[in-house]
Amino acid sequence: MAEEIKIVDGRNSFCPGPLMELIKGIRQEPVGTVFEVWSTDGGSAKDIPEWVKRAGQELLSNVQDGDVYKIQVKKIK
Repeated sequence: MAEEIKIVDGRNSFCPGPLMELIKGIRQEPVGTVFEVWSTDGGSAKDIPEWVKRAGQELLSNVQDGDVYKIQVKKIK
């Protein structure tokens, strides 16, 4: 069964907005939850993976789809 992905829609918001929304989601959801952050701010493509590494979570993907960056993060602790 495919796991549900929680979308964090941070489009048209600027850093650290999308990252703050991701952190809020990670605090609320159980271990194993996968989040996909959507952001139109290029800074998110760099800042979110850096935070994920420091926070000990898992970066699954970081891709640009048109003008939207889609960054998948799995909560592992």
